[in-house]
Amino acid sequence: MESMSVGLTHFLVLSSLLFSLGIYGILTRKNAVLVLMGVELVLNSANINFIAFSRFGNFGYDGQLMALFVIVLAAAEAAIALAIVLNIYKSFHNVNVDEIDKLKE
Repeated sequence: MESMSVGLTHFLVLSSLLFSLGIYGILTRKNAVLVLMGVELVLNSANINFIAFSRFGNFGYDGQLMALFVIVLAAAEAAIALAIVLNIYKSFHNVNVDEIDKLKE
């Protein structure tokens, strides 16, 4: 019985699926929290690419350090974005992205 090994192609396919789902979530959702979840999927797909190329491209720890940086960036982005969403909800009692343009007035 032949053992199956996971290669670079498997990681890239998984990353492209996550990226596609994230872009779909960003473009089709009206709720700001769901849009933020789509952004997190896109960032996680980038992390998978960094780790995969670090592992299979002989780049040392550079890809892993970049993935760690993206994780820290995503945590900061989530905290700030959720604070903004909570303030919008407190003002308008709604978090739909289509209705946030009333902030201009």
